[in-house]
Amino acid sequence: MSTSLGALLRPFEHKSLKLRNRVAMAPMTRNFSPDYIPNEDVAAYYRRRAEGEVGLIITEGTTVGHVAANGYERVPAFHGELALAGWKRVVDQVHQAGGAIIPQLWHVGAVRRPGIGPDKDVPGYSPSGLFKPGKESGHAMTLDDIDDVIRAFAESARNARDLGFDGVEIHGAHGYLLDQFFWEGTNQRDDQYGGNMDNRGRFVADIVRAVREAVGEDFAIVLRYSQWKQQDYEARLATTPQELERFLTPLVDAGVDLFHASTRRFWVPEFEGSDLNLAGWTRKLTGKPTLSVGSVGLDDDFIGHNNQGMGGTANPVSIDELERRMANDEFDLIAVGRALLQDPNWLIKMREGREEEIEIFTKKALGSLS
Repeated sequence: MSTSLGALLRPFEHKSLKLRNRVAMAPMTRNFSPDYIPNEDVAAYYRRRAEGEVGLIITEGTTVGHVAANGYERVPAFHGELALAGWKRVVDQVHQAGGAIIPQLWHVGAVRRPGIGPDKDVPGYSPSGLFKPGKESGHAMTLDDIDDVIRAFAESARNARDLGFDGVEIHGAHGYLLDQFFWEGTNQRDDQYGGNMDNRGRFVADIVRAVREAVGEDFAIVLRYSQWKQQDYEARLATTPQELERFLTPLVDAGVDLFHASTRRFWVPEFEGSDLNLAGWTRKLTGKPTLSVGSVGLDDDFIGHNNQGMGGTANPVSIDELERRMANDEFDLIAVGRALLQDPNWLIKMREGREEEIEIFTKKALGSLS
């Protein structure tokens, strides 16, 4: 399955992002940070991907400094002296290897359950106390809570800039807190943060504006969003291009520089009548650079068949279709997940025509998170 990588290997530059190619490492939760602190092993993990010539590394989700932001043990924090010192090691290691890196700032919202640290008595926070439509879970946020979370994102973004990161990604996808505000099924508020699409997007727009004020005009702000949710893989924020434009426009106005449109399979059209995927439509409607993602180099997504939970198996396939879409400028960057998780040198092997080595390696079961 020989492939030309001309479009993927073009440099990319936008504000503080100066990338040697169009390939990004997708954010992937690892639970490898004891006491919520990224250690030397975490720094080495990211350095290996930079040494593998990946243009941009997006870190695993790292939690902002809010009491309910975390939902999983051993997930790194992005606040506190020790955690920030750990992230400084990560940045330095990636830069020494010639790569660029941005943190993914995260609040899990109603996904959190009591019993998870660091404060095990804290419940999950959400717009209306809902985990999914009809299922109550945790604490419905007050306006003061909303202000606290906005400040936490702004402070973490400022920390990212001061530590030397190349930008920042705000996690607004997959049914976590910010997406719970976007999603009508979990946002049943009757104030300025609920109701119509414009109001449901206000919380995230306010976060983006606060982040912009904290980091300045030239520091790149990436927003990750998705139609699907872990609570409902068939959920959709927008069912037409017109609805999607209405959803995206206030976020552009707030200051988003680049959209990371998360899909399970990058080759699937988003709307009838066009083969553009979600990132392609986002670029067309906003004029902003976009990052696509979804089963790159594999024939199935990480959720598996019939939506039966995370996992499943997939086989390696050609990336000719990806190269075609990128050559046509459908989107600007592509995030690679499982292939880079298993093989830090995936991009080098693809560039050198060593696909057979990738195929042999990729068929091994996930679990080697070196």
